[in-house]
Amino acid sequence: MRRPLAALAAIGLAVIGAGLWITRPDGLPDDAMAAFDGDAAAGERIFWAAGCASCHAAKDAEGEDRLILVGGQAFPSEFGTFRAPNVSMHPEHGIGLWSAEEFANAVQRGISPGGAHYYPAFPYTAYALAGPQDVADLWAFWQTLPAAETPSLPHDLGFPFSIRRAVGVWKALYTPQDWAVAVEGADAKRGRYLSEALGHCAECHTPRDALGGLDRTRWLAGAPNPSGKGRIPNITPAALDWSEAEIAQYLADGFTPEFDSAGGHMVSVIKNLVRLPEGDRRAIAAYLKQVPPVE
Repeated sequence: MRRPLAALAAIGLAVIGAGLWITRPDGLPDDAMAAFDGDAAAGERIFWAAGCASCHAAKDAEGEDRLILVGGQAFPSEFGTFRAPNVSMHPEHGIGLWSAEEFANAVQRGISPGGAHYYPAFPYTAYALAGPQDVADLWAFWQTLPAAETPSLPHDLGFPFSIRRAVGVWKALYTPQDWAVAVEGADAKRGRYLSEALGHCAECHTPRDALGGLDRTRWLAGAPNPSGKGRIPNITPAALDWSEAEIAQYLADGFTPEFDSAGGHMVSVIKNLVRLPEGDRRAIAAYLKQVPPVE
């Protein structure tokens, strides 16, 4: 009797050990950012390309108020409601005491300074593909932004989604190791970087599976709106038949070739993209024309 019990205990310990290993916070190497000095001017471009203000500024913020990253916006999903935290430079309620390494771990690995997993409502699986120099530049710009003393609001998640440790399994399943789309040409490759890594377009425009991971076989093929209102459109060439020039113009002013206008969260996205050089918007258009069409 003792031998079967001992064997079961050993198996149980092995399963627990494997679970703890898989779900552990897997951070960047300690010296990952040591060789990179940030440039705040370059970081401002990364800030807008990455859409940071769209989630972390107040919901109705306009103009320079979009640089006050007070948080508070709610993002409903089938797993619960996520709320963007205060990520201003406030030392208590924001991230004003973080180091460059802690910032990079949060942005690219989804790990807090305390070693906890962030929920993937924060699109770190996209930012994981960003270059370390861009992350260093972004942090340099971030440190120039104002502090806001409003406390962050908690997420509203039920069990088992409230167990942060389980996010480690999700990361192991869904953190990309490479680009989703193979493209040719310098413009399309630049557009891929802006779209897949920084702009994280797929987070809204790609359908998800039962665990909330992106279905990479239907990249940018449209998805249900997490708010429950309407559908986020298919932007592969199967549905988006605009020219590159028309796509680039839409990303600058929000007007379609049919004289309709952008709505919903896309309004905020365009407020970001209009701050980028025209060549960046054209690069995104070049990328979208090479995305495989999905009906």
